[in-house]
Amino acid sequence: MTDQSSRLVLHTNSRDEVFADERDAVADFSFNSTVANVFDDMVSRSVPFYGEMQRMVCELARDFAQPQSNLYDIGCSTATTLLALDHVVDNHVDFVGIDNAPDMLKKAAEKIEELGTNRSIELVTGDLHKGFTVENASVVTMLLTLQFVRPLFRERVMKTIYEGLNEHGCLLLIEKLTSEDTTFNRLFIDHYYDFKRRNGYSSIEISKKREALENVLIPYRLEENIQLLKEVGFKSTEVFFRWYNFCGIVAVK
Repeated sequence: MTDQSSRLVLHTNSRDEVFADERDAVADFSFNSTVANVFDDMVSRSVPFYGEMQRMVCELARDFAQPQSNLYDIGCSTATTLLALDHVVDNHVDFVGIDNAPDMLKKAAEKIEELGTNRSIELVTGDLHKGFTVENASVVTMLLTLQFVRPLFRERVMKTIYEGLNEHGCLLLIEKLTSEDTTFNRLFIDHYYDFKRRNGYSSIEISKKREALENVLIPYRLEENIQLLKEVGFKSTEVFFRWYNFCGIVAVK
């Protein structure tokens, strides 16, 4: 196993201004070419402690990854997580990235080619609502992806992951949360929007993105996510990261 540290590979020279023009009509959020072109900037400015989340995921993945097995990143977007993992996970672990957005996978392929790696990294177009495959996995990462899966299909998605994991394999799940307590829910959202303002987003951008995500991103409560993991069979679950309405959970088969 390598002792190198993970490193974040982000292309942030294209600034996220997707929702900057107040004259544009708001449609449901989509990971199209416009978003793909600025996604690295978008996620780095929209997700609190994004770099720290990635570092922690890499550390935990290294703890569980086994040679001659597979590591899956479900919702791999532009391959930021896969490329960070490449520096810390045993070279005899093959990587598979799954995403339903061809434009995101195109950016992922460009980043992988630019950085260069000797590892097998397969990029797969897959719609989680229609089914996908996980086989011989010691680690599955799913960062800010399950929240975009319609609730009706989430149990099936988790079952597919659980069944494709080897014994003692792990799922590393990061999600945006909602809270049953309306006071905490409002406060956490307010503080999150303050975070976005500090990172250069205007009130118009924040409002328009919130509207665009309203029918697309459906967060669960922490308890609901834990219950879902346990119902499909995971024997151990633990929170490894928490910032207001963002949470990281590790689940072990």
